[in-house]
Amino acid sequence: MTPIQEQLVALGAVFQSAVLVDKLARTGQIGEPALACMLGSLLVRDPKNTLEIYGGDDLGLRDGYRALVGALERDPSSLQRDPLRYALALLGLERQLDKRDDLLQIMGSRLDQIQQQTEHFGLVHDNVIASCGGLYQDTISTFRQRIQVQGDMRHLQQPSNASKIRALLLAGIRAARLWRQLGGHRWQLVFSRGKLLKELYPLLRG
Repeated sequence: MTPIQEQLVALGAVFQSAVLVDKLARTGQIGEPALACMLGSLLVRDPKNTLEIYGGDDLGLRDGYRALVGALERDPSSLQRDPLRYALALLGLERQLDKRDDLLQIMGSRLDQIQQQTEHFGLVHDNVIASCGGLYQDTISTFRQRIQVQGDMRHLQQPSNASKIRALLLAGIRAARLWRQLGGHRWQLVFSRGKLLKELYPLLRG
């Protein structure tokens, strides 16, 4: 993989979490493999490469790639407005998190506990999802900038869905952090759209 493709895997994962949040908020349902792919990414600490964080391939990121293509092409027919809004907000929140060593420390120790919980219950168990959601609430949700999720109130008010949404947003923050560590920068989304799309189309075709 080229360095830009590595970045695009991470950025695709930001958009993947945003797409899943949007789908959950509107329909109340997402597939378990999609949820597992994103939750699993929170617990991979020492990956050999970027794809290893998402289970060894990027099959679970395809919807994120599609949303990213729609954003970069700026075609109104394929632009997914709410996922784009969530993804950009996640990139902004991660920048704020980077300045907060205290919160990063909390996240590190709590993720260790979640890892142990996962070994006991399994990755997509309600307790694990609730712990991930609680971690988001205790850290990222304390920032003044908040992500306002739009959707069907019947789905949003269900505690299990609220936990899943927060857990997915936490996975999105993880992906945003990875993107920046790989050299990703917000200016690329404005000035390097053509270059990004050229590398993204082959990933999407797989």
